Amino acid sequence: MTRNSKKRAYQDGCATAHALDLIGDRWAMPIMRELMLGPKRFTDLRASLPGISANVLTQRLEELEAASVLVRRRLPPPAASQIYELTEWGRESEILFQVLGRWACRSPTMQPGQPMSNVSVVLSMRTMIDRRRIAGLDAVIGFRFGEEEFRAQCKDGDFTMDRGPVEGADAVISGDQNALAAVVYGGASFEDVGGALKIEGNRELAERFVRLFPLPSKAPVTFMPAGD
Repeated sequence: MTRNSKKRAYQDGCATAHALDLIGDRWAMPIMRELMLGPKRFTDLRASLPGISANVLTQRLEELEAASVLVRRRLPPPAASQIYELTEWGRESEILFQVLGRWACRSPTMQPGQPMSNVSVVLSMRTMIDRRRIAGLDAVIGFRFGEEEFRAQCKDGDFTMDRGPVEGADAVISGDQNALAAVVYGGASFEDVGGALKIEGNRELAERFVRLFPLPSKAPVTFMPAGD
């Protein structure tokens, strides 16, 4: 079933309602998130989204393709595998993830420590970077999570982070991406996560880098269950 044939829609002229018609279904935005840093195969998407079934993933991919959010294409030999990637318009949605992520971080009911994919951790840092803290910092930090490598650069008050080789970086952090999230967002130290992370190169620089991503304050709790 494609998006155009679905019966459920808001039937509302508001563009926000139309956006929810396009990407509001369960798993649509996590799929888009996983494609934000580049194309992936079906099996890669399933591996990074362990809670999704093959049938639901297939349906959501078809719907997002019908909406022109993503395209699928086959790589030439010798790979000859089918991949999915966001369209240029689809990639423009990163701002939605940033705004929603910052807003949801303030939720008093968000539970810390939930698992995050490699891409989710990288996108979170692209979202939460405090550029005031990188003044005067000129450095390249590499990240290696399994077989995936990422590269962050701080220079002239600007910050970029994307897929890229760790070779030549001033410091390289490798290991478990969730351990890194615990250090960056949970207040843990590298020592606290033990052998889950390894630092090569300038350790002092790595220590400074992970403190560049402060979380916003939590929104006040306004609901009190009956009887409390």
